[in-house]
Amino acid sequence: MVTVAAIGLARPISAQQGFTNAFPPEEFAARRAKVMTAIGDGVAIMQGATERPGESPLRQSNQFFYVTGIVEPRALLIIDGKTKRATLFIAPKTPARERAIGPYLGVDDASVKLTGIDAIAPRDSFAPALALIAADARVIFTPLQPEVLGSESVGDVQGHVRITKSDPWDGRVSREEAFVAHVKEAAPKSEIKPLDPILNTLRAVKSPREIAVIRDATRLGGLGIMEVMRDAEPGMHEYELEAAAEYVYKRGGAYGESYFPLIADGPNMPYTHYHKNLALLKDGDLVQFDWAPDIANYTTDVTRVFPANGKFTARQREYYTIYLRLYQALMTSIRVHVTGREIMDSAVVKMDKIMAAYHFSDPRIKSAAEAFVQRYRRKTDGTGLRATLGHSVGMEVHDVANPTVTLEPGYIFTIEPQMTMEGGELSVRLEDMILMTDTGYENMSAFIPIEIADIEKLMAQPGLGTHALKLPSRR
Repeated sequence: MVTVAAIGLARPISAQQGFTNAFPPEEFAARRAKVMTAIGDGVAIMQGATERPGESPLRQSNQFFYVTGIVEPRALLIIDGKTKRATLFIAPKTPARERAIGPYLGVDDASVKLTGIDAIAPRDSFAPALALIAADARVIFTPLQPEVLGSESVGDVQGHVRITKSDPWDGRVSREEAFVAHVKEAAPKSEIKPLDPILNTLRAVKSPREIAVIRDATRLGGLGIMEVMRDAEPGMHEYELEAAAEYVYKRGGAYGESYFPLIADGPNMPYTHYHKNLALLKDGDLVQFDWAPDIANYTTDVTRVFPANGKFTARQREYYTIYLRLYQALMTSIRVHVTGREIMDSAVVKMDKIMAAYHFSDPRIKSAAEAFVQRYRRKTDGTGLRATLGHSVGMEVHDVANPTVTLEPGYIFTIEPQMTMEGGELSVRLEDMILMTDTGYENMSAFIPIEIADIEKLMAQPGLGTHALKLPSRR
């Protein structure tokens, strides 16, 4: 039995002296070298995230972190494709800031050695460096996508920027748009090109070190879900399950959260991104738990469903079991070097056999299962709901897209199909983390109970609530 006492497995993340300890400097140097190859004789220019406006820790933007590992506010970076050198521009140290936060990066040889950056210069020397680039009218690559911080994905942020710009009572542009405008003013003869396609292509295929961190995050997320199952009982609020998982995540070294907690009891389960988390768990209801930690700026995404009282009813068993068997038909159809459409075509053949052999006692359950299968069936007439395997996972929970049509080694994604009965009486959505390998795939979250017997056995074990002080609700 894996318990809370056995959590000490994750790699705690810290920004020691402004540089992450998640990866060695050579990991970031290798990424910058690939950027240099991609930009030719051009230069890549990037800005890091700002300090937080309140008492919150700095979380570096994903694109900047990916090529530097630097966790310093308002840092600037030039990657020179011609000289094959990278220069970081940061604010010089001040005694007041060091007294407040402790040691951090300085403009010195020690920081150069720590980070693996070729040179570190004062931030006010960035303008003269840009002037030299402008004098040669060199091509400048820079991110045009809005920056993505913790608990965010680029699609979400792009939507927010779009709404903000079109709001007649707001109208702000993104930091990236403002930055590009300044760069164009300083280098009017330089062509500006987007750096994001280059970085996104690199980020989509994970290195062995990245895979190890994502596996850590998935393991910790799984332990949190398992503790939630032990802890759950009717009469608890959804947010109390959040508390049990958060304890596990923090105890295991989580840097933050991959996304907001999606904890849904019974009637709330059909809503894919329900996150109010205020409802009471009722006896006889199912619960859907979808929340995960962030380890070293990398995310995971796993979902499990379980009964609030620890025992599935006969009706829930019938519904959950047919869903699970259809879900497993998808899982067992995943193969390397093939397209998602090929996987779905193979899965539908298996699903048809499962459906023909399954004993349905309720026509409404059968109808929900038939609709589920139909979403994955190839439609010659172009009708039917769109079906996908899921989404990429990496530095963002909805990470940069698969760079190839086929599934290739090093790509990580989830499958997360939902089956909802008409009217919403019953709904189930499971989710697992899939790593494509040279020979097939690894289900990194396979250790988290998914079969009914295993879930009920786990829920019979004592949880945190057995020992924790029961506090009165203040909501």
